[in-house]
Amino acid sequence: MGETCKNWTEWLSKTRFASLTEEQKTQTLNWLSLVGDIIINSAKIEENDTVIDIGTGTGLLAFKALEKLNGTGCVIFSDMFQDCLDNCQEFINANAENIKGQYKMLLSPADKIDLPEGSVDKAIMRSVLVHIVDKQSAINEVCRVLKKGGIFSFFEPVISSNTRYWELVRPENIKNYEAFKEAENTFMTDFSDSLCNFDENSIAENLDAAGFSDGEINLDNVESKYIVSAPMIDEWFNNPPAPGRPTIKDRFLRFFSEEDVREYIKDLKRELTGREITVRTKSIFAYAVK
Repeated sequence: MGETCKNWTEWLSKTRFASLTEEQKTQTLNWLSLVGDIIINSAKIEENDTVIDIGTGTGLLAFKALEKLNGTGCVIFSDMFQDCLDNCQEFINANAENIKGQYKMLLSPADKIDLPEGSVDKAIMRSVLVHIVDKQSAINEVCRVLKKGGIFSFFEPVISSNTRYWELVRPENIKNYEAFKEAENTFMTDFSDSLCNFDENSIAENLDAAGFSDGEINLDNVESKYIVSAPMIDEWFNNPPAPGRPTIKDRFLRFFSEEDVREYIKDLKRELTGREITVRTKSIFAYAVK
């Protein structure tokens, strides 16, 4: 297993951006803020609502919900990791004069939320289901804690649809190209892997099965262009997608020796360093009504 970061707070603030240039990092943070705005607007938050931010992380959505409520209602910062809740509380303590309204911190996993049935008006979530293998159980829980007519608004990246490494290179320049292509296609469609075991269709089925009566799923297809550097490729292979999860290098090591993977990375560096590449990503913006 590759080296992992200490906890979710560290991963969210450092590791997930490690392969980005400063310009890309700024663009990503601006994009994340825009994603948050879309989620909040789709939730149709109203005065005096009780809102739960499930898997709050650094609290991006929860703080936006507090602003939307403008001193009314209550926002529940919910996460299964205490370090995330502590980080949000520290931010509140440091900015108390700017924080309006009631809030509470809830240490709870997304698939077993420690709240009574029908206790919240709105549920918001960003990039949480992608870390849960059994997505149905988590979506069932969201439906359970919502009041009748409550709204679930969320965003998820569809990682299984992302551009793959074998698509970026010329086969003749990569040793064992076909074998590495087959391996990547295998682990990128592994149904036991929470990162890859869903798409917009399966999420729609999950929402229906949970008991949501209405809603909409919108797809966001994005193409990005940037110049590749050798250190960037190292980050691709050695940074975990979440604390304690296998890196891309670890995933390839299920199929190849350490030496073979090391040579593959060298081939990618020779092929891609200094080149402009185009990568595609697909994401889900969705809301559902109980």
